[in-house]
Amino acid sequence: MTAKSAIDGETATAAVRAQWNQMAKGWSDAGAVIRPWLLEATQAMLGMAGVKPGCRVLDVAAGAGDQTLDVAARVGPQGHVLATDLSPDILQFAAQQAAAAGYRNVETRVSDGEDLQIEDVQFDAVVCRLGLMLFGDPLQGLREMARVLKPGGGVCTIVFGAPQANPCVTTLMSVALRHAGLPPRDPFQPGGLLSLGKSGLIDELFREAGFREIATTRLAAPFRLPTVKDYMDFIRTSAGPVVQIVQRLEPTNAAAAWADMEEALGRYQTSTGWEGPNELLLTAARR
Repeated sequence: MTAKSAIDGETATAAVRAQWNQMAKGWSDAGAVIRPWLLEATQAMLGMAGVKPGCRVLDVAAGAGDQTLDVAARVGPQGHVLATDLSPDILQFAAQQAAAAGYRNVETRVSDGEDLQIEDVQFDAVVCRLGLMLFGDPLQGLREMARVLKPGGGVCTIVFGAPQANPCVTTLMSVALRHAGLPPRDPFQPGGLLSLGKSGLIDELFREAGFREIATTRLAAPFRLPTVKDYMDFIRTSAGPVVQIVQRLEPTNAAAAWADMEEALGRYQTSTGWEGPNELLLTAARR
């Protein structure tokens, strides 16, 4: 790595950390919305990673810790969970949630997923829910997961699927960029919400990281809420990549951008509520 690329990497990491520090409370407060949206996918992830009673599990990019509690419940008092995240602010909520729930088998540690600073072969399983696609270098993140896994240990990650299967994400980003006067972005550019949605890409990264028995499953995970306004309330407080673009606009222009997003996504309103399509990719493998 050159000195320039190292500096660029550090700058990008600092920007992502700042973004999620800003979104930390909103993401935590939205737990009642996020949990039902991702519950099926989370339970599948734990099963595919081989999370069982007594396991030592690493939760990478744990965020506010919703899935961390599910891991803690599954491994039981004889197991152990280490929840890591780049953002110290959001990780505080994970620690608070674990303590409030009475889980003494949960530890939290501020750690960059691309440089975990954890000793080799420490864990029986590794999970990462909606974090890997935000890594500037997801291959390096996977190599770190492989490094800390015990031989035969399991891993499972969740990322967003293809752009066409995630029209809510593509609509939010395209409207935000248009109002900001910015050109459309390549949805597969590193670090973006859809960056690992290209067919076959994540499997290839797992192979290159040294994993075996790799299998990716597509899972529909529609976002169900009473109205599109409820969804936009969630986005405005929790969706860092979108908020980051809009918050740079003048107040009048920002208000217009949010209004256009809400109008565009209103097409998913039904007679029984709002249902926004999302597709997730669950990739499981073994070291």
